[in-house]
Amino acid sequence: MLRNYAIGIDIGTTSTKVVLFDENGAAVAHHSKNYPLLSEEPGAAEQKPDEIYEAVNESLRETVRKSGDLAERIGFISFSTAMHSLIAVDSEGKPLTNSITWADIRSEPYVAAYKSDYGETAVELYKRTGVPLHPMTPLFKLQWLKNERPDIFQKAEKFVGIKDYILFRWFNEWQTDHASAAATGLWNMHTKTWDKEALKLAGISPGKLPILQSTTYYWGELSDVLAKKSGLASSVKVVIGATDGPLSNLGVGAISPGDVAVTIGTSGAIRTTSPTPILDTEGRTFCYPLTENHWVSGGPVNNGGIAFQWIHDTLQKEDDSAAYEKLSKDAEQIQPGAEGLIFLPYLTGERAPLWDAQAKASFIGLTLRHNHNHMVRAVLEGSILNLFSVYSLIKSQVGKREVKIFATGGFTNSPLWKQILADIFQTKVSIPEHTESSCLGAVLLGRYAIGETKILEEAPVETKHYQEIMPNPDYENVYKDLFQLYQSLSDTMQTQYKALHDFQNKHKKESGE
Repeated sequence: MLRNYAIGIDIGTTSTKVVLFDENGAAVAHHSKNYPLLSEEPGAAEQKPDEIYEAVNESLRETVRKSGDLAERIGFISFSTAMHSLIAVDSEGKPLTNSITWADIRSEPYVAAYKSDYGETAVELYKRTGVPLHPMTPLFKLQWLKNERPDIFQKAEKFVGIKDYILFRWFNEWQTDHASAAATGLWNMHTKTWDKEALKLAGISPGKLPILQSTTYYWGELSDVLAKKSGLASSVKVVIGATDGPLSNLGVGAISPGDVAVTIGTSGAIRTTSPTPILDTEGRTFCYPLTENHWVSGGPVNNGGIAFQWIHDTLQKEDDSAAYEKLSKDAEQIQPGAEGLIFLPYLTGERAPLWDAQAKASFIGLTLRHNHNHMVRAVLEGSILNLFSVYSLIKSQVGKREVKIFATGGFTNSPLWKQILADIFQTKVSIPEHTESSCLGAVLLGRYAIGETKILEEAPVETKHYQEIMPNPDYENVYKDLFQLYQSLSDTMQTQYKALHDFQNKHKKESGE
């Protein structure tokens, strides 16, 4: 029997999604399981590893059950995972901590101290690892753990990511892929080994970390126990896979030089692919491997759909999709540029391009002429202008090639927001019909890993059907001027964020909050 079906598993921040795809990349069965993000102290953002492990197993089992007779035709499983997680485990592989996620910012003081104390050395670290200096990275989480939880740090046998933990539970081996390793800030992209200086900074040896593997590494079969639990044949292969951002690029078709992927969910990201690593001179963008010949560069932003949710919650009390649709339609009545009202969308601090956890959001330019419709339009424009500012740091990689933008995420439910993206970038925006791009990317990488596809760019994908949004050329100059003003205001305000942060904390304490 031809085993031409495959499963993609995406271990996300708030849920695990499992999707079964046919040989053409069409989804035929799926299941997902949510889990909470825990914040038991200021700055914390953790999850229970065993809850995620059970979510993976349940979602896999249910997807196989829903696939019916097709289960016999499943040839492999391939993984995607959220980046930057850290779990300390003991000698038996049992967690000593929760999974400390990318959103955890408790290591912020250690990042600030390193930037202040090491200057050029900090830039050199970025040039070797491709990871901006930020509390999201396990490098600085380890520093925090060493100083704030020394008993756990000393007891830990290994420090691993959430996907490493899942695969250890499956195969009793500590393995990690190059993409996940790169996201730790501890991996040297040039030598493809753990970086000696980063390890020294973290206070650990290479033996405290999993064994490094390429993203195309795979196990040849399942254990009998796992096969029985999942309903799969023991001959099913398991591809270690990569991380969700690079795999999303692959899943939407943004894999060739000149292709740009934009994702806006609660947060957002913009990424492009190149055959070799390319870095920003000031360390403001990331660079992660997908394969040895595919490197994904770009930047994540904290404030995507969360900004729209905030303005909705502020202006509208009805909590349904119709309320969001009404806000969007009302904002359509306002001309591009919102009559000079600009929104800097740093409601939850910011990663790219500022890398400043203390950044604050602001409306600038308010007058008596502005109403709530202007504010909504400014919020939607501000989130896209922020992504465009990240794009301006990576567009040199595109060169003179024709730019192709592929967009995914919840923002695509808003016709206005999609149009703003096309108008600010002045480029056609293609929105794929399928939504689980990281799961599909994992499967496409899996086909490449096991030899079904010889060239990654030529992986067969039936779902390369897109809605296309064309830019309005009449708005090119408006948005060009608006972006210049946005950049200038963002640079000016950045000098005040620490003072604002200190003021808010001081008077919050004085008021007893």
